[in-house]
Amino acid sequence: MLKEKIENLKKQFLAEIEKISAQGGSASGGRPSDEALFELEKKYTGRKSEFIGILKSLKDLSPEEKKQIGELANNTKNQIWEIIKNKRQEISENSFDAEKEKIDVTIPGKKKSAGHFNPISLVRRDIEDIFVSMGYEIADGPEVETGWYNFDALNIPKDHPARDMQDTFFLDAKDGEEKLSMRSQTSAVQARYMEKNKPPLRIIVPGKCYRREATDTTHDHTFYQFEALIAGENVNVGNLKFTAQEFFSAFFKQDVTVRLRPSYFPFVEPGFEFDISCTVCGGKGCRACKGGGWLEIGGAGMVNQNVFVSAGYPRNKYQGFAWGFGLERLAMMKYKIDDVRLFHSGDLRFIKQF
Repeated sequence: MLKEKIENLKKQFLAEIEKISAQGGSASGGRPSDEALFELEKKYTGRKSEFIGILKSLKDLSPEEKKQIGELANNTKNQIWEIIKNKRQEISENSFDAEKEKIDVTIPGKKKSAGHFNPISLVRRDIEDIFVSMGYEIADGPEVETGWYNFDALNIPKDHPARDMQDTFFLDAKDGEEKLSMRSQTSAVQARYMEKNKPPLRIIVPGKCYRREATDTTHDHTFYQFEALIAGENVNVGNLKFTAQEFFSAFFKQDVTVRLRPSYFPFVEPGFEFDISCTVCGGKGCRACKGGGWLEIGGAGMVNQNVFVSAGYPRNKYQGFAWGFGLERLAMMKYKIDDVRLFHSGDLRFIKQF
């Protein structure tokens, strides 16, 4: 009788704890409340519980029955305690702490910092967008160059001053190996491109260049240059001037006039220095253009036939023009920056202005 009573008590306990778990499911994820567990514990293992009555009645049993029933009663009671203990642990681990979970909606939100483009990147993107819209292709090449592409293919012979140590960074080389250099102009990419492509062609070459120069407010040893090249059978200086005017007008978002002045560059013939009408005063004369009405931009000219021959083109079959100027120069003009060294300073106070 006592054995059946103990087993029925166990079944009754399991049924009750399952019932209260189901009742608390919507509010507590299927877990009974701590108060309900306390009532179950008191009902089945408390001082007035039926288990205590069974244990007290053991004195009236034979030694063999006392051992058998006592062991069953204690094991069942321990199982009930263990189940209740585990349920309490679940409640403790998954309970909602209102104090910890509350949100103070009056606290200011955390501001996420956003990155900024360097002015050089902004200028480069503007240039690329303008020339792509004009049908140009963007070309790129290595910054460490051989003497052929950096000098010879551009009509710069071995005795030319541009190959001296004061103008170019050369890399150490073992005996018998060709000495490499950091490219001193993006024209090296033009030479590479023309070897693999035949006219008609239109490309721009934005990229980083290196020259061994003393740094000051307008010069730096590391800078970005922008080259343009057109090659075909009917290209002339008029095409150069018109293209330059269209580009600078689009870049500065105002009508710009281009002026060409004779100059010398080994990879073009004839060569020009080209200026644009002052973007501050419109060519009337001001402090920005030192009263002259013009701003110096860079070099340009008709591609020297020796450069075409080095690329494998027949001499005098094609004509073309090329120009090159510094991106920093354009950025300084567009954003009114007075020191070229700021671009590579890493100073966030400078970058965050753009």
